[in-house]
Amino acid sequence: MSNRRFEMYQYRNVIHRMRMGESDRTIALAKLMGRGKCKQVRRIAEQNGWLGKEPLPDDEILAAAFEIKPEVNPTRVSLSFPFTEQIRQWVEQGIRMTTIYRALVDRFGFRGSYSSVRRLVDRLRIRQPQASCCLDFEPGEAAQVDFGKGPTIVDAFTGAMLKTWIFVMTLCFSRHVHAEVVTDQNVSSWLACHRRAFEYFGGIPGKMIIDNLKSAITRACFHDPEVQRTYAELAEGYGFLISPCPPGDPKKKGRVESGVKYVKGSFVPLRDFRSLADANGQLRRWCLETAGNRIHGTTRQKPLTLFAEAEKAILKSLPAVPVEIAAWSRVKVHGNGHVQFEKAYYSAPFQLIGRELWLKATDNTVKLYHKLKLVACHPRLHRPGRRSTVDDHMPPEALAYKLRDPQWCLRQAEAIGPSCHEIIERLFSSRVLDNLRAAQGIIALGKPYGTVRLESACRRALHFDNPRYRTVKEILKQGLDQAPMEKEAPPLAAVYTLQGRFLRGAGEQQLH
Repeated sequence: MSNRRFEMYQYRNVIHRMRMGESDRTIALAKLMGRGKCKQVRRIAEQNGWLGKEPLPDDEILAAAFEIKPEVNPTRVSLSFPFTEQIRQWVEQGIRMTTIYRALVDRFGFRGSYSSVRRLVDRLRIRQPQASCCLDFEPGEAAQVDFGKGPTIVDAFTGAMLKTWIFVMTLCFSRHVHAEVVTDQNVSSWLACHRRAFEYFGGIPGKMIIDNLKSAITRACFHDPEVQRTYAELAEGYGFLISPCPPGDPKKKGRVESGVKYVKGSFVPLRDFRSLADANGQLRRWCLETAGNRIHGTTRQKPLTLFAEAEKAILKSLPAVPVEIAAWSRVKVHGNGHVQFEKAYYSAPFQLIGRELWLKATDNTVKLYHKLKLVACHPRLHRPGRRSTVDDHMPPEALAYKLRDPQWCLRQAEAIGPSCHEIIERLFSSRVLDNLRAAQGIIALGKPYGTVRLESACRRALHFDNPRYRTVKEILKQGLDQAPMEKEAPPLAAVYTLQGRFLRGAGEQQLH
């Protein structure tokens, strides 16, 4: 008991017993203090006149009389103590403890341990306690929103492995929770989760306290954050305020932080999920049955009961017409005249190649805007790699090539004449070369030279068995379509009979 440390209330209790007439032996038998210590306390109390009827002095006077000091270990002096000032300077410079220890060994031949240095550094560091306050909210005033890591789900039907996230919205007053499992944290999922949460609660809180995720805040800032355009439109449509937390300060939304931990720790473990729909079905039942009917550690009430009795009627009513969820994004028109959004491609006027546009995507449509003017509208494509192209967005030469297909060329050639139609058919009958451009070129010659001359030129090209674009063009250029064509040469059978040119007759003798 010699090293026993006594608190001030124990000294006061012992002095009170002494004033009541109890002996040191009686006090020692009560296990309050040893007889030797009681003798010391009695002597000091008698010297200061504390055993009379006057009230005892304050604790500071008693502590000074009994010389109560902070607990120390006088039996051992730290080997780091002689280097206290040097270590203090290094600590103020922000030098790591391992570096300080190596410097002491190298420079001063320090023989102590690293733990000795660490204990001294801990005593030298001034640690200011971080004070915080509890935020109180009125019913329906605010909700806190966050994402947390979800379970990995192996779909029982497709065998696909899904990496998931858990969206959690917690009402600040009642602590009633809406949670759902999603496969990403993009803008579309973020907005859709909000809409389903409002429908789940049957109303809208006045303010959303959120983190600085990219789906909601494009630039995090303590004083002037920039809200994502899509999320701002949703807030305007539903009538709630967006309140992002200061960067790096998640304590401002501690209710939902605790809610995410609660969902991850209580719902996720020891459960099997057959699909994403199955996981959300189980989670919804868990929110209503387990989470909603537990006694909350702070409110000491059931969240579902507190929500139904005090908060549900205070929430803002849902709009009569559901707010259209539209994702806004800045896109650039690439050289092929298309923009890319969620791995699908949408055309824009070729004059805007290289420009930045605003893209507005709803569930069914994709619209492109340039300087507040609508320049394109497409159906929404949900399969990656798909392409939506409007013909009017293409440059004239590309549009002409696309529209003037083989069927168009044949129709035009038939209107010009039979020779032109035959030469076009022979071009398309090639099994080696794609002659679409050649056919388009022959049809185009009708504009500068006229269809009559073109038909005549085609006839001449066929006569010489040379159905090519270059041949028809040269005939027209040199005016040969107006010249008479030569008579056809007689067939070889007419020139060379069965009797060979160098064969003798049967009656001729062979000359030697």
